[in-house]
Amino acid sequence: MFSYYTMAYATLTEKLLSAIDRLPNDRAVMFKANGSWEPVSSAEFLRRIAGISNALEQFGVKPGDRVGLFAPNRPEWHIADFAILGLGAADVPIYFNESPDRIVYILNHSGAEIVFVAGEMQSRRLLECRNRLTSVKHIICAAAPADLGGDVLRYETLAAATGDEAVAEYRLRAARVTSDQLATIIYTSGTTGEPKGVMLTHNNFSSNEEVSAEAYRMSPADIAVSFLPLSHVYERVMTYAYLFRGVPVAYVERMEDLPQALVEMHPTLAAAVPRVFEKTYANIMQRGHENTGVKRRLFDWAMRVALRSVRWRAYGEGAPLGLRFRWSIADRVVYSKIRDGVGGRMRAFISGGGPLSRELAEYFWTVGVPVYQGYGLTETSPVVSSNCPGANKVGTVGKPIANVSVRIAEDGEIFVHGPCVMQGYYKKPEDTRAVISPDGWLATGDIGHLDADGYLYITDRKKDLFKTAAGKFVAPQPIEGLLKSSPLILNAVLVGDRRKFIAALIVPNFPNVEAAARQQGRAFPTHAELAADPWVHNLIGEEIRRLTTHLAQYETIKRFALLDHDFTFDDGHLTYTLKLKRRVIDERYAKLIEGLYVDT
Repeated sequence: MFSYYTMAYATLTEKLLSAIDRLPNDRAVMFKANGSWEPVSSAEFLRRIAGISNALEQFGVKPGDRVGLFAPNRPEWHIADFAILGLGAADVPIYFNESPDRIVYILNHSGAEIVFVAGEMQSRRLLECRNRLTSVKHIICAAAPADLGGDVLRYETLAAATGDEAVAEYRLRAARVTSDQLATIIYTSGTTGEPKGVMLTHNNFSSNEEVSAEAYRMSPADIAVSFLPLSHVYERVMTYAYLFRGVPVAYVERMEDLPQALVEMHPTLAAAVPRVFEKTYANIMQRGHENTGVKRRLFDWAMRVALRSVRWRAYGEGAPLGLRFRWSIADRVVYSKIRDGVGGRMRAFISGGGPLSRELAEYFWTVGVPVYQGYGLTETSPVVSSNCPGANKVGTVGKPIANVSVRIAEDGEIFVHGPCVMQGYYKKPEDTRAVISPDGWLATGDIGHLDADGYLYITDRKKDLFKTAAGKFVAPQPIEGLLKSSPLILNAVLVGDRRKFIAALIVPNFPNVEAAARQQGRAFPTHAELAADPWVHNLIGEEIRRLTTHLAQYETIKRFALLDHDFTFDDGHLTYTLKLKRRVIDERYAKLIEGLYVDT
């Protein structure tokens, strides 16, 4: 009988070295410096990895040790990553914009004695909390400011004098690493409670990237952009898949630089989260509504054609010749420009990190932007299921990947079994036993179901389900996704647990609402005035009713409040994969939410 747990996959370092030997590339990785994209060859990439790995060994790093990794998306992230892995040690990635308190907790809890840090902001932030780090002995800084001071080691100095001998030593050390060795401890984003360190081995990672990436047939002819935080398992495994198949990778340090990077690099592959697609859609609608005269009428006509083309373009059903003709015209004058906005060559946007609304997925497929949804968790390294070329069903998160089994409990919770399931939570055996059964099944905490064709549907997080005062369960995420498909709504959060009805906090799409207001001779000097205006409230109310007429009575939104700002990571409302922190939002907006129920 085949066992998932007896099959050993190649280590991550073996995979990288094999790719460099088989697929040498003069621009293996790229980063933007002084306004232009600078390439690093695969040979130079390996040389720098070897130099840092040798330095870490000299500082006493041994197999099983933990090394902190605090950097934005840039080549140094993976240089440090593979330098650490080549020693049989485990890295502890930290989100590049993490708060000082969380940095201290993660490094102290993991017992990291060395931290690799890249970037000016990250270097300064780490040194600000240096005296609170109980186990850290050395800090290695890359791209740090000259005036940094402190007891730090410069990456540039450590990597500069590395030659062929160091590369040969790295290869020998890496060959001794085994697939069952710990590769990383990833601390969860902590939407609720204290973060937990997820322990993943080389085998966890390798088994997952090898199978999940297979259908995309990645090659050196592709170009990928890496912009989601590499500290998160999803972007990390996707970038492993690129590097192991010789795909050139362009690193984007800041999310706000993504639109420019897309049009400059013309990528063919990228991983993204639903919020990226929601904001892209909002920007498309905003630009379209800013047009006037013939251009505005043409845009509106193209959007109506797209709506009528959904069954054909998103689901592969037949379409009348007249509709196909109208779509081809709309494609030349409108949809092609939308595709140009994401580089013009994208053959696969791979969406994960949360559910993308069916309406938005349909829209992007209809205008020719292929978005393949998948599902996973940090605890599953991460991919559990995925749509892919040749097996795609919009509205689902695909079929379970080849070496993963999924079963649905009586209450709808999804359980997962396979070589990608974590080793447990670091120093938290009771928490580990609470989610992994003795025979290796992981309780995901997500609610879903499998259809007759084996495609997985995700309803919501189990802990996010509302139970109204009447005892009805409501899944907020699908309804929120529905609302965000409106060009007038930028963001939405449902509330109503143990209440008589469902209410919502709504963030208007300010430019589009302002454009609609101007057509009525209205103007709002500030977002606060817009959010407080009765006419705007009525406009959004009509939009909510239009979008939710098909919902059950107990799912409909009876009242809502308009906010004058969006939720952000910096204000603590979002995780670093841009998921809502519902508990934080409930606490911060408690008075406003209470006002929605004040006379009930």
